[in-house]
Order: sequence, then C-alpha cells, then structure tokens
Amino acid sequence: MLDKNKVVVAMSGGVDSSAVACMLKEKGMEVIGLHMKVWGTVDEESERDFISICEKLEIPYHIIDLSQKFKKHVIDYFILEYQKGRTPNPCVACNKYIKFGAMLEEAYKLGAFYLATGHYAKIVYDGKGEYTIEKANSESKDQTYMFYNLTQDILQHVLMPLGEMNSKEDVREIVSLLDLELHKKKDSQEICFIPDDDYVNFLNQQGIISKPGDFIDKDEKILGRHEGIIKYTIGQRKGLGVTFGKPMYVIDIKSKKKQVILGDNSDLMSDTLIVKKYNFISNSFLKLNEISAKAKIRYSAHEESCIIQILNEHELQVVFENPLRAITPGQSIVFYIDSKMIGGGIIEKTVHN
Repeated sequence: MLDKNKVVVAMSGGVDSSAVACMLKEKGMEVIGLHMKVWGTVDEESERDFISICEKLEIPYHIIDLSQKFKKHVIDYFILEYQKGRTPNPCVACNKYIKFGAMLEEAYKLGAFYLATGHYAKIVYDGKGEYTIEKANSESKDQTYMFYNLTQDILQHVLMPLGEMNSKEDVREIVSLLDLELHKKKDSQEICFIPDDDYVNFLNQQGIISKPGDFIDKDEKILGRHEGIIKYTIGQRKGLGVTFGKPMYVIDIKSKKKQVILGDNSDLMSDTLIVKKYNFISNSFLKLNEISAKAKIRYSAHEESCIIQILNEHELQVVFENPLRAITPGQSIVFYIDSKMIGGGIIEKTVHN
C-alpha cells in the first residue's frame, strides 16, 4: 500500500528541486530525497550538494544508478535521430522514460504515493475524475511543453509545487534559509549530457562520424559538398561552409542519400504538418474530429493557432492559421487550449501543397 503522506523528491542538488523538498516538508509530508546518476555524466559537486541538502533538512536520501536506462532511452535515441537527419528533443525522452518512468517506479518501491519534481508546471484535478496540466504562474519559467507524454495514471502520482511560484527569485529565497549558499547556484544547462553544448563533438565521441555528401537544390542540382548531415538542421543559414552568392538555407535533409537540400527562406514556410507518437492528456480529445487549439513547434516558440485532425491511432495532421518557418522533424509539437496543455507529439514531416 502506497502512503499518500510520503513523497519522493527527485533532487539534482540544485535550487528548484531543493526548494520543493523544503516546501513539502514544511507542509508536513514525509519527504525522501532521490538523486539519479545518468550515463556519461560525473557530477560530484551536485551529488555532494544533494547529500548536504538532505542532511540539512533531516530527510532520508537515496542515490540510484540509471545509467543504462538513460543510455537506452535518451542517448541512443539522440544519436539515432541525428543519424536520420532529424533534430531530437532528449529532455522529452528523459521525462517520459527516466524521471516519470524509472524514478516513479523507485518512489513506489519506497512506499511513496507521490513523486515530486522541481519543474514549473501545475497539475490540477478537475473534480470530474481527470487531471490536467496547466501553465506555471511564472510564464517565463513555464515547462509544460516537456510533459505532453504524461498520462492520467502517472499524473495522479506527481507533484510540481513550483508551478504556483511567481518567480525564480521566490524559489531562491526558500532555499536561502538552508544556509548552504545553494541559492547562488546557476540554472542547469538544457542538455545535461552535453555540458559544452557541442553536440557534433559529442556525436563524434560516440563514434558517429557523418560522411560528406552533396548540397543540392529543390531540382536536385548539385551546389557543392557538405561535411556530414549531423552538422546541419532545418532553417540553418550560417556555417554551411560554402558561399552561393545569395542567402541559402537548409530546407530538408535526406539522410539515406547523404544530401542536404538548400533553398530560399520562403521554402521554409509551411502551414501543415504530420505528427506521430502523439498523446492527449485527456482521452476525451480522441472522440473529436477536429480540435481548435494553439501549438508550439519547439520549446522556445510562440503559440500559434491551429486545427488538429486525428488521422488514425498513430498520426495527426495539424494545419496552422498562418504558415510557420522552419518546422523541424524530430522536434515536439505541443498543444494548448487557454492555460491548459492538452497534449502533443513528434513532428514527422511538413506537407507542402
């Protein structure tokens, strides 16, 4: 039997997750700290900070090694997507398989009903038997984009207290009371296993050496040679290594032929795309022929009005009110209705009329 007063907090040793542990203990819950080791990262400082925080809070703690699962579900996926000429989103994969997969399973083993994280989002019970995911109070910190894969079975066991916080400064103030200089720590970088942000070097270190191929135009005319498809992404203009007398952009990548297709900026505009591996937070949306919503085609994008059409159990078609630039296969598209994040999926391809 899982204890509803017991919560495992996924703790990195950073500001946000430490604040969550403080908040939940203050509420009278039985808090357990859980820190994970993942493949390819040795962060002794974070581990020391995690232990210091738990000792300061006088809560039990555990460190688990999720290296193999992380490699399988995050690293291998990341590598394979770049080999296909796509642009992956490793944080979405990590949330699905590691944080709300393996870590939630560990919470159950410890007898806890809840897993809490330091993410900025709100999980709200609607009073009718379902949970919804809503945007954080702090719009600039909102992370709902990352959680479209979560299901009702998982959401009932997840707490995200920072969704109610109005600013990061308020969160830092909470941990400043621990007197560990923790509130001065910088925010973590986006991809935890690539600390220098050089993903090409990371891929090379994993033995992925992309072979040179041809730059071609839409008519398959050869324009020059490129250095390997892993070095290019949709919408890229700078760093092509070749000059053409006018601005040229990467508009498509054909991995099997090792071809990078170049075109004008106008060639990057599209209003229709196909989505695979989709999920809706509420199954009620699956009963609708069309869904009017707004969508983000990448984490930092603005929301744009669209119509979602469910083609079958594997695919959606999304038609935007206005054409968008550089829709990128492999990235996640996430849907919103007002403040609610209702679901999302993986961008498979654009459709040009």
